[in-house]
Amino acid sequence: MLEPVWKATPETATRLRGRIESVLDWAKVRGYRDGENPARWRGHLDHLLPARSKVQKVEHFAAMPYAEIDDFMLQLRKQPDTAARALEFLILTAARSSEAAGARWDEIDLAAATWSVPGKRMKAGAAHRVPLSPHALAILNNLPRLDEFVFSGRFPGCPVNISSLSNVLHRIRSDVTVHGFRSSFRDWAAEQTSFPNEVCEAALAHAIESKVEAAYRRGDLFEKRRRLMEAWAVYCSKPRPKSGRQDLLGIVTPIRGAS
Repeated sequence: MLEPVWKATPETATRLRGRIESVLDWAKVRGYRDGENPARWRGHLDHLLPARSKVQKVEHFAAMPYAEIDDFMLQLRKQPDTAARALEFLILTAARSSEAAGARWDEIDLAAATWSVPGKRMKAGAAHRVPLSPHALAILNNLPRLDEFVFSGRFPGCPVNISSLSNVLHRIRSDVTVHGFRSSFRDWAAEQTSFPNEVCEAALAHAIESKVEAAYRRGDLFEKRRRLMEAWAVYCSKPRPKSGRQDLLGIVTPIRGAS
């Protein structure tokens, strides 16, 4: 049953296998069957089917070059709807779509300029504190409090739909993705700042790969991340001169007077 779809649609096939395994495990516990689980991957199907990494091409989310962020943000701020503010907030905090769209007011501490995302809403399952730059705070301070969600949706008690963020983005740019802004931020941090790698990775809420390092590092580098996110917000909001002689003439001071 799995073989026909394993190579064609590996994502669907992997989920299907996992669900079959769960059903058969439940049936064994309830006494409806016995013996080994034929849908088990480790030690069974891994010897019969190729690993997903070998049949699925890795495709990265299309990201906007960070040098184009300032112009994009100018256009984004002209969009009046809630989804546009959610997308702007997402970019300034380098958050994932579900984290930003589902933000609640009780997670926000305006006085401390902190957004505390509970573990149940994080991809890695661990709580994450996000330092809020003055630009991010300005977005929050200008939003009406209609319900518990920071970015309220069309229906009462519901957050803005994640797809709405993509719709706003594609009204301006159709060649990039919402998730790609995290890559834009990471590229900028690596190429335009001197912040250590661990600070940049912590800002993205990435898990520490080294178990030894994870065991010894207990802090979340919060204050260093605050300076990083403030620098990112300034970068996103400050227009930069374009290349070309006309633009350069506006920022170069002549050292020789006119004859």
